[in-house]
Amino acid sequence: MMNFDISDKHAFMKAEALETLRLVIDPELHVNIVDLGLVYGIDINEAEKSIHVAMTLSSSYCPMGESILAAVKNCLEKHYPAYGADVELVWEPAWSYDSITDEGKRQLGLEK
Repeated sequence: MMNFDISDKHAFMKAEALETLRLVIDPELHVNIVDLGLVYGIDINEAEKSIHVAMTLSSSYCPMGESILAAVKNCLEKHYPAYGADVELVWEPAWSYDSITDEGKRQLGLEK
């Protein structure tokens, strides 16, 4: 889960962008990428009008990886038309089931 620094002048927009990314659903697990814990960070560059997302996938062999990355970019650019978006795929820290939020676990049937 991402933490936000309230002294960051872009904190609200980052939080809003994170909520927007809940619209991106993993096509295999049918849970959004935020509740799966795949989003590691969001940066806003006001001067360049860009949104940068650092995220991972549940596996480096994810067959839908390119589709998910494209969906993230498209989702942000649709909701923030004045901004471009780029997505950085990172593998550290490695994703694990511990990264899934309680809501994500509930949706997966792992917790009630």
